[in-house]
Amino acid sequence: MKETIDALGLAEIDIRAAGPNCRMLLGDLNGDGRMEMLLVQPDNRQDVRYIPHQVQCLTAFDLDGKQLWQHGKPDPNAGKQGSDYPAQIYDLDGDGRLEALCVMEDRFVVLDGSSGEPKSSCPLPGPDAHDCIVIANLSGGERASDIILKDRYRKLWAMDKDFRPLWTHEGNLGHYPWPIDLDGDGKDEVMAGYDLLGPDGRVRWSCGGLDDHADCIWVGDVNGDGEPELVIGGSATVMYDRRGNELWRYEGSVESQHIALGRFRDDLPGLQVAGLDRLAREDDGLGRKGKDAMFLLDAEGRELWKEDRDTDGWLTIIETLSDWETGAPDYILAYRRGGGVYPTLYDGWMRPVVRFPSDGYAVHADLAGTGCEQVIIYNNEIAAIYASRQLDLTPRRTGGGPLPQPKRLYSSTLYPGGEI
Repeated sequence: MKETIDALGLAEIDIRAAGPNCRMLLGDLNGDGRMEMLLVQPDNRQDVRYIPHQVQCLTAFDLDGKQLWQHGKPDPNAGKQGSDYPAQIYDLDGDGRLEALCVMEDRFVVLDGSSGEPKSSCPLPGPDAHDCIVIANLSGGERASDIILKDRYRKLWAMDKDFRPLWTHEGNLGHYPWPIDLDGDGKDEVMAGYDLLGPDGRVRWSCGGLDDHADCIWVGDVNGDGEPELVIGGSATVMYDRRGNELWRYEGSVESQHIALGRFRDDLPGLQVAGLDRLAREDDGLGRKGKDAMFLLDAEGRELWKEDRDTDGWLTIIETLSDWETGAPDYILAYRRGGGVYPTLYDGWMRPVVRFPSDGYAVHADLAGTGCEQVIIYNNEIAAIYASRQLDLTPRRTGGGPLPQPKRLYSSTLYPGGEI
């Protein structure tokens, strides 16, 4: 049995100035060669099932704990995490510097990443177009510069970088549409819930026989055939090829709330699919005790294991964590577990490998170009940075330019999707 070790703490940063109930985004906002933390606070109307979802305040800190800027005013009565906050960090105008994008006061706002000063703002294309922000390449440019906004579940709007409308779509959108160029034509298709849309917004194909909505979407060559597959978690966990053929369906879960692709096992071919099943919800009006469980599937959709929890908790989030240390396999990062279970890295045999000695939400990235990823666990007061080994996270002063902003970081969502 592999021993569970505690992650090494590198720093603890006081983030109380950002206000309560923030969501953290990461990006090299000032171009100094290491990432900064952007704390996004929702307004006091934020609710998991209702709208509007808008931003109250944004506060940027460096990794030394210095507050760099603040846009807006923190509200002690801010809403709580339970759905996405409409904010991302991305270089939208292509000038080599990151911007903070958000919906604030019924407008789409672009802030200079280094100063927090407004660069532009536009009225929303619809009164409810603020559930989340998705960056895509629908126009076929050299880089993604188009914007997708959506309401909670039914309608999305696509715009170019100048906020000119491209198209709209109505359907069962799920939580966070995922854009990716599946056919290699230089333009993104968009997996919007159970529908695959072309870059023109037209439906190319749809998943069949699924209820509820798509909670999460991942893309990767799961079965090793050299082409990307799409794995979708909803009323079941399903895998489709890029042409719309269903390859397998796993129905051994009640609610496939989160999935994550990775090479968690070196003894199996292809990729594995980690999942989080909500066995019982506490907010369903039935008075039940909430409970969830992780599971792992092989490349063919066969169950390898399923957790039998002996602790309370039904709000777990799981993500794939790669490059925790040099040569390490992919791990399953699980947090918001409840029941006194702190954030933990699990391997492909469901063994806890690394335990984080503080509780809260988690974000992860290679914060200073070290080649390995670090994990930040944060709550309303403290952001704690953890790593597998002692690292120097001071800014690079060699003029090497800003760190690149990976797609995973400019596609931040409470319902993590991705590609591998």
